[in-house]
Amino acid sequence: MRVYVSGGGLGFVGGHVARTLRERGADVGDEFVDLLDAEGLERVLRGCDALVHVAALYSYDADESALARVNIEGTRTILAAAARAGVRRIVHTSTAGTCGPVAGRPATEADGPPDWELAVPYKRTKLEAERLALAAGATVVNPTTPVGDGDLRPTPTGAMVRGVATGRIRGYVPTTGLNVVDVRDVAVGHALALERGRRGERYLLGGTDIWLGDLFALIAEIAGRPRPRLRVPYTAVRAAAALGLVNRNEVALARLPMFFSSEKAERELGYRPGPIEPALARAVKGYTAR
Repeated sequence: MRVYVSGGGLGFVGGHVARTLRERGADVGDEFVDLLDAEGLERVLRGCDALVHVAALYSYDADESALARVNIEGTRTILAAAARAGVRRIVHTSTAGTCGPVAGRPATEADGPPDWELAVPYKRTKLEAERLALAAGATVVNPTTPVGDGDLRPTPTGAMVRGVATGRIRGYVPTTGLNVVDVRDVAVGHALALERGRRGERYLLGGTDIWLGDLFALIAEIAGRPRPRLRVPYTAVRAAAALGLVNRNEVALARLPMFFSSEKAERELGYRPGPIEPALARAVKGYTAR
């Protein structure tokens, strides 16, 4: 199978996806082409059996126009190029944030984000991109919070891990949490979605639900540092965001625990995520070594 991975497989998740597809026998095309270069995209997509559209702008402080240009217009452009090139199989990488979170329980593919989170440009543009992909008949995967080796730029998640591992982050909001997953498991989930996923369906690719204080303690332990002990009430971080002292978009997303269920992917795709400790160890090693 000839598969094109958007973004040239240069991103954190994209690099792992391209590597995993090759290991599973796919002929992977990963030439970098700008997502707004319609002719270039059609050229690299010709002769491909499938497209894995993983490229996106993952940022909570980028300008909204830049997010819309990459996440929405880039998705629209590559989907149209795939249609012209005759590519029939598409896997689109979205985010778990389009499925939730939901108060009081892990969110599923049947859920959606709370209204207040749609004020966050990243989430809003990823939701619109996902809708475009579903309308085009793509299979959508929704990774939760991937961690591991290779997040060198880093992503906002990687910056969080690095901040705790290097001792820069000393406090946390005790009432929120994340679903953390090994990026290598996410990459395998993409391959499984390509092989077994149903068109027009979403599949959450998650790992372990963990409270933020416990996650930070685990990262600090791996890094050999004292765990952050400053418990910061959510009302305090909201006030700090209003004063411009912290990122208001990240604060908006911390209002509820970001817990998710991967039961559908496990049942339909055979997705089996492993423990998060090895992935965190690889991430911490990369940051502390640098």
